Amino acid sequence: MSEVAHLDGLERRGPFAGAWHLDVRNHFDIASFGIGAYVADEPGIDVIEEHDETGSLSARHEELYVVLRGRATFFVDGDEVEALPGTLVFVGDPATRRKATAQEPGTTVLAIGGVRGEAFRPAPWESIAGFEAPLAQGDHDGARRILQRGLEQYPGNVGIHFNLACVESLAGRKDAALEHLREAITGGDDRMLRLARTDDDLAPLRDDPRFEELLR
Repeated sequence: MSEVAHLDGLERRGPFAGAWHLDVRNHFDIASFGIGAYVADEPGIDVIEEHDETGSLSARHEELYVVLRGRATFFVDGDEVEALPGTLVFVGDPATRRKATAQEPGTTVLAIGGVRGEAFRPAPWESIAGFEAPLAQGDHDGARRILQRGLEQYPGNVGIHFNLACVESLAGRKDAALEHLREAITGGDDRMLRLARTDDDLAPLRDDPRFEELLR
């Protein structure tokens, strides 16, 4: 039996980097490919945040973006594309940097992805989607629970460890924060070290000598 839904009826998560995530895949319990939609309520917001698909929370997907509503400017590996409804933008190389900026209110982009020749597996970021909502309300325990569940699914994931370090730092749990930060920095992704130097969530740790030792 088929199931029918409308974008406007899907749960909004976020906003992430200013745009809302509509979790199409989990709404329909789709297990064979990745799919989600992103909505920017205002022009000038990145409806698709700048990223590549090689980070610790990514899954090395090739991705197809479809503009459903509004108008967006895509920036892909130095190329600029003005995208009206019906425009399709395919990014095959996971290492390619890409983003899309909304030019009209309500701009909506559908993203479809997967790894060529492999069975689909959700990206690690999906396992922690939603932790920012309780964090924004000061609910550190709620954010921690979501991230710890993600770490159970993806043991050793440095991106999840880094986010746990941020949550524990904001909660005033320095020992736990520094331990997660250690796991993130020593996990083989140089980006974690760069983030540790700049992320404001880690500011409470910066007067601790152990923090400086980790960054050496």
